[in-house]
Amino acid sequence: MILSRKWCMPSSDTFSIKPIKQKIQEYINNLPPSSIIVDPFVRNSPFKHLCYSNDLDPDIEANQHMDALDFLKSIKPNSVHLLLFDPPYSPRQVSEVYKKMKRTVNMETTQSSFWSKLKAEIARIMIPGGHVITCRWNSGGIGKTLKFEIVEIMLVPHGGWHNDTIVTIEKYNKN
Repeated sequence: MILSRKWCMPSSDTFSIKPIKQKIQEYINNLPPSSIIVDPFVRNSPFKHLCYSNDLDPDIEANQHMDALDFLKSIKPNSVHLLLFDPPYSPRQVSEVYKKMKRTVNMETTQSSFWSKLKAEIARIMIPGGHVITCRWNSGGIGKTLKFEIVEIMLVPHGGWHNDTIVTIEKYNKN
């Protein structure tokens, strides 16, 4: 496993943070032609034009505007080469997004079982050897129980009392 640490100023648009953007671009550049890239929480991603994208907010440019779980369920099994996973980092952030969309925030949307369901769908749609790039405040990623192996972790400290962004890159090993 590769472990790196690269300081950069914070941004609410995670994929625009320079070392994160560069890392994602590196993985995109190594994909074969006609590879499928998926982003279930696209927001203002600089990669949205390369992805099959989703965002709950209808004002965000995306291919779909669905709940992320429903979006992932709509994707064909064993079809995705690279998945960019930058969901809300905390129950508070989930709550803010749902309230902005005038949706109900409840235990279903803020507890760990919600994330477990997302991860199971990600495992279902990935091709063997495909990668998931997860950005969070922890390095849990998708997980070993779903047959993902961490190949790289990049810590992106932002200075002061800001939380680091932790980028976990995993390879799907179906067998």
